[in-house]
Amino acid sequence: MNITQSFYDNLAPQYDKLFEDWNSATDEQADILERIFTEYGFSHDARILDCACGIGTQAVGLAKHHYPVTASDISAVALAEAEERTEESGVQIRFEKADFCALQNTFDKQFEIVIAMDNALPHMLSAEALEMAVKSICAALCPNGIFVASIRDYDRLLEERPPYSPPYIHPTDKGQRVSFQTWKWDGDNYQLTQYIIEDGETLQASKFQCEYRATRREELTSLLLASGCREVEWKFMDETGFYQPIVVARK
Repeated sequence: MNITQSFYDNLAPQYDKLFEDWNSATDEQADILERIFTEYGFSHDARILDCACGIGTQAVGLAKHHYPVTASDISAVALAEAEERTEESGVQIRFEKADFCALQNTFDKQFEIVIAMDNALPHMLSAEALEMAVKSICAALCPNGIFVASIRDYDRLLEERPPYSPPYIHPTDKGQRVSFQTWKWDGDNYQLTQYIIEDGETLQASKFQCEYRATRREELTSLLLASGCREVEWKFMDETGFYQPIVVARK
């Protein structure tokens, strides 16, 4: 089991605590993605693969918007959580355990849209691993299909290499919940520690550790173009309303 799989296996039961209201977030993010899909000419019959689905934050929302959704992830625990949330939402999603570096081992058909949101690609800790992932994802796209991913703004973050992220503070029935990350840098890689603190009748704290490699936009753009995409566009929060920059690559 690699560090990424272990991280999400451990975090999955508490992942929804990173949101003030997870169900509302699924709807809001689906609205953002739907606007992008429509802009690129796709309707609700477009087959979608969420290749880093986690607990289903985007997949469930898109299924509620009546898209045919397939979802995969490297974490079996996250997939089980996603399946439970899908059932609770009254929608249907096909789930498969798959590594997005080798999607061809699981899927024998291509998709009109592939997504990988919430900074999934920077789990690739070397240029070679990132190239493998991008080639796998692009191969899973139909001709004229699009790949949509969100990435932290590492072009900006690498100028300062901050040691932590600002906290999120959400009210709860019994007090408040505080979540934040610390970042320990080693070149372009950094060890991330995610803290979730429940301050209610009692104080409870959880922490989860993983590693990322800061991925610059130029590097990812070049890899997408070299892997069969003919155009790549970056969209930012002032345009999309999403909390991270979004890349859209057309095959």
